[in-house]
Amino acid sequence: MQSASKNTMQLIVYSAAWCRDCREAKAFLAKHNIPFEEIDIEQTPGAADEVIRNVGKRAIPQFVINGQWVQPYRPGRGFLYAEMSELLGVAAQ
Repeated sequence: MQSASKNTMQLIVYSAAWCRDCREAKAFLAKHNIPFEEIDIEQTPGAADEVIRNVGKRAIPQFVINGQWVQPYRPGRGFLYAEMSELLGVAAQ
């Protein structure tokens, strides 16, 4: 996926309140003033099933950038700052 312009990009974040990696992902987006819609998989009926249908497992956070599903973290590594900075067209942290 090529980097998207922050002005034209639609970004959805699938997350949950208890998820540390989700909080880190949302803090990264806020720091770079990247607007996003949040879908809490615990509060939104069918959201967890949507993640499973698209990713194959219940793994959050998940970004959906202009319709493309992207996992912004790796288990054991945490949030992928460099990769997400490049993908979203912002300066690396």
